[in-house]
Amino acid sequence: MPMLKRLPDGEFEVMKVIWESPPPITSLHVMERLDGNRKPQTVLTMLARLIEKGFLRSERVGKERNYTPEISERDYMSLETGDFLKRYGGNSLGSLVKALSDGRKLSEEDIRELREWMADRTDRL
Repeated sequence: MPMLKRLPDGEFEVMKVIWESPPPITSLHVMERLDGNRKPQTVLTMLARLIEKGFLRSERVGKERNYTPEISERDYMSLETGDFLKRYGGNSLGSLVKALSDGRKLSEEDIRELREWMADRTDRL
């Protein structure tokens, strides 16, 4: 697996469309799912960059190209959350939770989810 780096927002948006769709996916499908928010040439450029970065593989089928993810959404999100924790939480999960919840009372649902998450992590030790 290539060394993962954080994606620019536009490329991440394209990858989200690809991760949400059963592979392989065509460039036309990506453009349709982006609801015309991007010019076709821009989407094609982003797809080419994602191939260069190792996030996608491409295969020509007739006049169209099919794209398949090489990096799972889960692997990429692990990178993003780890980077976020380092940058904004001082590499401390407790500090990050405090910062995220600062000024807002945690709901019973929030507390329940945190307890379940901690119990799951504790069971792995």
